[in-house]
This record gives sequence, structure tokens and C-alpha cells, in this order.
Amino acid sequence: MRLITFTRSGASQHEIGARIPNSSGDQVLPFADVTKKLGISNFPADMRSFLRAGNGVMEQAKSWVASVEDHSALLISAKSISFLPPITDAEKFLCVGKNYRTHLEELKRTNLIKEIPQEPTSFIKLNSCLVGHEAKVVRPKGITHLDYEPELVFVMGKRALGAKKADALSYVAGVTILNDLTCRDLQLREVASGSRFWTAKNIPGFGPLGPEIVTIDEIPNVYDLWMTCSVNGQERMRVNTADQIWKISDILEHFSRFIPIEAGDMFSTGAPGGVAVGKENAEELYLKPGDVVECAIDGISVLRTTIIE
Repeated sequence: MRLITFTRSGASQHEIGARIPNSSGDQVLPFADVTKKLGISNFPADMRSFLRAGNGVMEQAKSWVASVEDHSALLISAKSISFLPPITDAEKFLCVGKNYRTHLEELKRTNLIKEIPQEPTSFIKLNSCLVGHEAKVVRPKGITHLDYEPELVFVMGKRALGAKKADALSYVAGVTILNDLTCRDLQLREVASGSRFWTAKNIPGFGPLGPEIVTIDEIPNVYDLWMTCSVNGQERMRVNTADQIWKISDILEHFSRFIPIEAGDMFSTGAPGGVAVGKENAEELYLKPGDVVECAIDGISVLRTTIIE
């Protein structure tokens, strides 16, 4: 199932539903319309509440999607909605850094890191910087080194405290994509001052997320996915998640040792190798106004963003 948060054309109310892929044009099944039709009350109205409601609600929604022909009159065109980040109000969005071997080599060459960490490290992605699929992201005045970072994100489906590696995937509701846009000009200054580069990654708009949460049952193997990034139709990177140093099993066990991880919390698992800063022709590759960036889990989901002045 492809879970989305959206607004309808001309409306401001956030809704949740499922994207229904279709060769003739994707459609959306709004859960609010289904519950109204079926006379169901108190159904969760936002994604975090939906995930926290538990497996029963998830299975109910899956049954609606499985029998979508019974609700065909409720379907709306995906072209008539605006995608929002699948979760707009996560309590915790932890971004694991320095997690792909290929990316670590890039960072070492550019003096952004000095050594490989011995355990998972992270920084916080603020909700205020998140935007949805097809968003237009402003490159702030004075920023010239704007870089792309496609990242696989795990969305938690139930509370984890003291989770063990062997059980990690049982806590996962699904996955989505983050383009962890990074201002390299600012990042280099923050690294030099000993900061954890929060600002470089948390400027408003610097967190395209989505377009959907693909439920974990639709992912063949989270440890064997190709993460890709294309700019203006030209592929810039293609790296397999097998290159990750810390898997979601390591990450969840590490961070849930003392802190409860709640349903609706998210873990982004780091940027693969191939970002602009690691290339000899980096100056040509940094994102410029007019660039269209597509970050993807190859063959599964694509997140599109346009950079504007």
C-alpha cells in the first residue's frame, strides 16, 4: 500500500489516503471518504495517528485498497492533489550520518569527516524544513553549493524500547524517500567550528520527503535496494543499500536502548556515494534554479523536486 498525506485542489485541510498506481494516470483513495461511506467514526485523520492506531487500522485500510473497485466512485486523480510530507509532525526524525562506505570516502576527500564512526550517529531533521513531492524549493540568496542526497527512510509502525536487531523490521510500517538537501558552503563552515551542521540541513524546504510511505510488505528486501538520483533526467548516482554500514537493525537497536521510538517516528539512513561535493567537477553539479531533482528507490517510488531562485 502507498500511504500519502495530501490536500485537495483549492483546500487546506490535510488528509490521508492511498495512492493507487495506474498506467492511465495515478489515482488517490481518500480514507475520509471511505469512512464516511461506510459509516465508520473516529478513524484517524492524520498519518501519525493512523500509524499509532495499530495493525487493525492498517489492515482495514489495506482491505479498502485491495477491493478498490468497490470504492471506485470515491477515487480522485493524483493530478488534483498537492502532496505533503507523508508525516508532517513526527516527534523524532533522526538522520543517520556517515552510513555508506562510498559516501565516507567522498567526505574524507573533502575534509567533511576525519574518521569513520564506531557506532551509528545522527542529527535531527526538523519538521519545519519538510516539503512534499513535486515541491518547489527556494535556493536561498547567497547559497551556491546546494547538494542532493537521496536517502532511504524507515517509518516506525509501533513503539520500540530496547528493540533487538532480529526483530527490527517488525517495528517498521514502511519506507519513504528523503532528499536531504545540503548547503555545502554552510556545512563546511559549521564543521570547521565543531558544529553538527544542523543549519546546513534544516533550512526551510531542505527536506523533500515522500511521495508516499510504501508499506514494508511491498519491499522485497530493504538491504538490497538501489537508491538513485537524477538531475534534469541525467542520472547522477546509483548505489545499493547493501553499501550501508549500519542497517536498520543496528540503528533501531542502538537508538531504542534508552529512548522510546514511537509509531510515526522516522530514521533516515544516510546519503549514498555520488553527491556533487565528492566529484572533481562539483561546481558544475551543484543544484541551480530550474533544476529538477528526482530521488528514487529504483523501480518502487520517485520523489521529485524543482529548485527555484
